[in-house]
Amino acid sequence: MGHLDHAAFGWLTPALSYVMACIGAALGLRCTVRALTATGRSRRNWLITGASAIGTGIWTMHFVAMFGFSVTGTEIRYNVPLTVVSLVVAMVVVGVGVFAVGYSKNKGRALFLGGLTTGVGVASMHYLGMAALRLHGEVHYDPAMVGLSVLIAVAAATAALWAALNIKAPVAVAVASLVMGAAVTSMHYTGMMAVSVDVTPGTAELSGATTMQFIFPLAVGLGSYLFLTSAFVALSPTATEREASASAQRPLESALP
Repeated sequence: MGHLDHAAFGWLTPALSYVMACIGAALGLRCTVRALTATGRSRRNWLITGASAIGTGIWTMHFVAMFGFSVTGTEIRYNVPLTVVSLVVAMVVVGVGVFAVGYSKNKGRALFLGGLTTGVGVASMHYLGMAALRLHGEVHYDPAMVGLSVLIAVAAATAALWAALNIKAPVAVAVASLVMGAAVTSMHYTGMMAVSVDVTPGTAELSGATTMQFIFPLAVGLGSYLFLTSAFVALSPTATEREASASAQRPLESALP
């Protein structure tokens, strides 16, 4: 059985993956808060942005953490189509949960269904990403740890959606994002604790791409998307600010001849 190292670069990859999860959560929650005060097309656009931010943050967290994953006796590559599918799954399932909260009139039912759907989807993203692994050997999972990781994912997703419904202040959103980032990262490493690998030494070249060929450039691109979108959201006026600006201009317009 091959020895698994989940932090080949020390605390660098766990810390960086946590930061990415927190950024995605903060941006997603902020967009969802904006959506709940908007209507029509604006609400839809904010929800789409929020879902893509949270999904991107979760996916980037997973694969940044995977930079530090190694197995003695074999190199590791990734199946490109499956890796891309895992990204799409992350965005779609988070979108289902976010839209359920954004449009449902029964918030309690939306929170339950959205949290369950999103949590199971996040876990699916994780294990799809693991299915994309290509190595000399066979990967096995501890069912109990897999189940625990799914429960953590559902709890994290439900907590995030609850925060989107109930937390409005920027400081509170920041605190909720730190908690959600910790929960999502814990889900990842709990899932990784379920993994064992029976290495079968071989000389045949593995199919797929290395982390530096595909995963690293994609993670950097998605990370840049999160930072740029964060700047856009931070600079966009809220509904309250727009209303205040409009109110301030009315007296000026009425005073003009």
